[in-house]
Amino acid sequence: MRFRDYLSLFLVIVLGFIIFQAFAGMTDDSLNINQFGEVNLNERTSIHYINKDVNSETTPIIYNKTQNPESGSSNYVTSIIANYRALDTLGEITVLFIAAAGLAFVLGEHNKNNAFDSDASFIVKTGVKILFPLLFLLGIYIVVHGHLTPGGGFQGGAVIATAILLKFLAYKDYKLNHTGLTILESFAGISFLIIGLIGLYTDGSFLTNFLATGTIGTFFSAGIIPIIYILIGIKVGAELSGIISNLINA
Repeated sequence: MRFRDYLSLFLVIVLGFIIFQAFAGMTDDSLNINQFGEVNLNERTSIHYINKDVNSETTPIIYNKTQNPESGSSNYVTSIIANYRALDTLGEITVLFIAAAGLAFVLGEHNKNNAFDSDASFIVKTGVKILFPLLFLLGIYIVVHGHLTPGGGFQGGAVIATAILLKFLAYKDYKLNHTGLTILESFAGISFLIIGLIGLYTDGSFLTNFLATGTIGTFFSAGIIPIIYILIGIKVGAELSGIISNLINA
């Protein structure tokens, strides 16, 4: 067995132990599953979505003033995607990972052919030199501000991958470091799982927002949500860039 095989086995054992400990601490009340036809709508998640309001009668939320609200995110879409339905988000990035891995398996990571026979014109290359850093910076901004403004990990990762695409369009010999992309993607995915398991271990629920949510509307707020979005941005950007590279070099 190679070193990475031993490392993978070690990680599986550690994560398995954490999951076992989390479920071992759960009580019967934690698993309240109603029989079919006996659902109390007031206990469903949807009722919380419907009643969620920035000016509720009991706990008014004031932008840049209210401290430690429920999710801490001033972007409600982010609250749903990266907090209330974060497990569903994990499934979405898993689908993207499977698509990227399948494409890499079919096309290969080390191809000799290239879709372009020569570099683009001077105008295109100059434009790419100007746009690439701006797009890359914009992608990072969209990722790290996802809990404050419209955007987040998926959108920012796609913008970063678009910047990489411009490089391929301008330079026929442009190559990506697939090893580096794999490391980035693996780091983001494993970190996402670890954060989720910490929530499961500490509160009995996967991806519980276990950090302080801070003051709503400020940069350092929303607990684990910005961290999750940064990891998603890294993962999506790396995987989409890998897909682009495999398609162009097919």
